[in-house]
Amino acid sequence: MMSQVDLAREAAHLSRFIYNFRRWKDVSFPKPLYPFVHPAVLVETYELGESVSHYVDDHDGEERVKSALAHIGTHALLKMLLVDNFVHADMHPGNILVRIAQPRNPNNTLLKSRPHVVFLDVGMTAELSSNDRVNLLEFFKAVARRDGRTAAESTLKLSKQQNCPNPKVFIEEVERAFSFWGTPEGDVIHPADCMHQLLEQVRRHKVNIDGNVCTVMVTTLVLEGWQRKLDPDYNVMKTLQTLLFKEDWAKSLQYTIEGLMAP
Repeated sequence: MMSQVDLAREAAHLSRFIYNFRRWKDVSFPKPLYPFVHPAVLVETYELGESVSHYVDDHDGEERVKSALAHIGTHALLKMLLVDNFVHADMHPGNILVRIAQPRNPNNTLLKSRPHVVFLDVGMTAELSSNDRVNLLEFFKAVARRDGRTAAESTLKLSKQQNCPNPKVFIEEVERAFSFWGTPEGDVIHPADCMHQLLEQVRRHKVNIDGNVCTVMVTTLVLEGWQRKLDPDYNVMKTLQTLLFKEDWAKSLQYTIEGLMAP
């Protein structure tokens, strides 16, 4: 908590995100204005835009813009998580602005404007150790495959000091739940909802998950929640599954994401 109120640290986070997304046309961050930066003071550029909540809560119209926002948000998170290992850990709608540049010639309907996303408030971030990243990615893959045993075993590895009273019972309970999710009746349950229910079992069985890992998991669920409202047909977990199940995902991932977001 104390590190989040160190505004010089937040300025350093902004600079790092700006560098990481320097080639992206659809994503930006406010720029810290040195020398007006101090642990107690941060002056940064003023960013025009409308809260993404406007698009999340507005159920009528602007479907093309909503779908584009869902794609931009997902691929920004995937880049942070899988390419940069530096994740904005507070990606709720209040911290996301949307700008839509109008075409120079409003009569030309072929030139459709594309939304631009500005991420604010980067005081809370997460970085994972290489071991945590491997275990978390195995967890995501297991959830996507509805493989309960692997999901439970990966969850138990997400803390260096695991104090779960009865890991065997936890694994068996998760495996039973996932077995149902693999049936025709359970197949209608969204993978993100499976993940929510799994985290409820984590709480009941007192399974430890290290803070940084838990932050990334919750950030993924928060992002997935508002993106499902933007575009119900767009599946964040499915996108993650598609990327992670490629045998050469580590080599091709950055190329894939940069290609998807090319101007």
